[in-house]
Amino acid sequence: MHISKDKVVSFHYALSDNDGKLLDSSHGHDAFAYLHGAGMIVPGLEEQMEGKAAGDRFKARVEPARGYGDFDIQLVQQVPLEKFGGQQVEEGMQFQAGEHGVFTVKEVKDGKVLLDGNHPLAGVTLHFDVEVTDVREATPEELSHGHVHGPGGHHH
Repeated sequence: MHISKDKVVSFHYALSDNDGKLLDSSHGHDAFAYLHGAGMIVPGLEEQMEGKAAGDRFKARVEPARGYGDFDIQLVQQVPLEKFGGQQVEEGMQFQAGEHGVFTVKEVKDGKVLLDGNHPLAGVTLHFDVEVTDVREATPEELSHGHVHGPGGHHH
């Protein structure tokens, strides 16, 4: 069976950047499962998964625009530390900012906090080493919910 819209796909992957630095990997864990065509993985990888079958191994290069987006300098801002109401603020912390998404603290210095609303992999060309382990029909329940369920049904 080949990967196409509404198929459940399981795969192992290793994700690296342009310098070959390993960013993430599924190895040592269960294969990652997703509903093809539901936007559950970055578009550039999903496009390259199309037509593959269980047992296929391939390398996929995904440019930022088809991955986590280009880095947007407008999503980097400096705010006064006092805006955090006395809360301890440290580099690496993340804050939900309503409809604006998640911001990561990049620096705390001189009473100011530098926040970045970009995804950590924004602007990064992604290099995937992929092994497709399974392709199956999605169940009617998975299709109606728009995501994969674990063995035996719901795993929300």
